[in-house]
Amino acid sequence: MPFAQIYMLEGRTEDQKRAVIEKVTQALHEAVGAPKETIRVWIHDVPKQNWGIAGVSAKDLGR
Repeated sequence: MPFAQIYMLEGRTEDQKRAVIEKVTQALHEAVGAPKETIRVWIHDVPKQNWGIAGVSAKDLGR
């Protein structure tokens, strides 16, 4: 059972997340031949203040 974890900064729409789940599932299905029914995708919405880039939070960088 393939299991993909995706970490993204918060702020994506439900439609964008739906597209990520669909496309990651399709990619794993094609790459390893796993049945789609066995593939799991977990999206982690990370608060911008909890994501650091070069020593500064993404929030402080305006991301």
